[in-house]
Amino acid sequence: MLIEDFIHYLQYERGYSPCTLEAYSKDLSQFAEYVKAYREGRFDPAEIDADLVRNWIVFLMDEKHSPRTVGRKLSSLKSFFKFLRKMGRISVDPTRLVQAPKCAKSLPSFVKDRDMESLLDGKNFGEDFESMRDRLILELLYDTGMRRSELVGIRETDVDYEAMMIRVTGKRNKQRLIPFAESLKNLMLAFEKVRDQQEMGHSEWLLPGKGGRPLSTAVVYKVVRKYLSSIPLLAKRSPHVLRHSFATSMLNNGAELTAVKDLLGHSSLASTSVYTHTTFEELKKMYHAHPRAKKEGGFYGN
Repeated sequence: MLIEDFIHYLQYERGYSPCTLEAYSKDLSQFAEYVKAYREGRFDPAEIDADLVRNWIVFLMDEKHSPRTVGRKLSSLKSFFKFLRKMGRISVDPTRLVQAPKCAKSLPSFVKDRDMESLLDGKNFGEDFESMRDRLILELLYDTGMRRSELVGIRETDVDYEAMMIRVTGKRNKQRLIPFAESLKNLMLAFEKVRDQQEMGHSEWLLPGKGGRPLSTAVVYKVVRKYLSSIPLLAKRSPHVLRHSFATSMLNNGAELTAVKDLLGHSSLASTSVYTHTTFEELKKMYHAHPRAKKEGGFYGN
């Protein structure tokens, strides 16, 4: 019941997305089952101490969960106990001194500018509805850096063609405005003409799915994966890769970090700063191509 109260709080007071709510619910249910196995079927948060939480972390690691996954589950647990203390259900937070296992920070995968230019400007798309929809999906993700969930949530009324701005609704229902270029404007207008000729019924969504509903995130993932598969040596082929590509391209071309932060909808610079490491890695590669860098002792940053 306490877990349900917490999920209800996240949904209606914090405005968390369905995917986030599902993740929290799953993490907390797993922890509750672990506690019941050691407490004769009882799950009373007031009886839980730090040692039990640490034992759960060890159990997860033994089950071959990655440090990143364990860290996320612990974060869910910390939020849960913070909620319980705020509500007066417990007097001490057993997770306050528990730390997540350290994990190596991997640089985000991204598509190089020339590869995206070749993909988007090449002869990969036709003039039919599905082809134009697919190209628009790729262009919107790459040109604006929006999330997949934000993309499918765009209504026709969210697009201001005169001001050249799109309003998107991000995490926790936070809205932001993203500017777009003339080329993207022309592509959206061309797609709307083809879309309106389809017998799909009236829809308020920019990218409609079946029955007038918004396009599913699964379709977006499938489309992106299909086209990014044509780019060799790309480690990942998800919609988030295009978000990474947008941020990396912006920074490589002189955009300020704070501006990229606002465009991505990040709450802090810490989330955006990972892309500065990506651009630095690119600079190192370019330096290593210099003949003087190939001399003994010339390489740096290894």
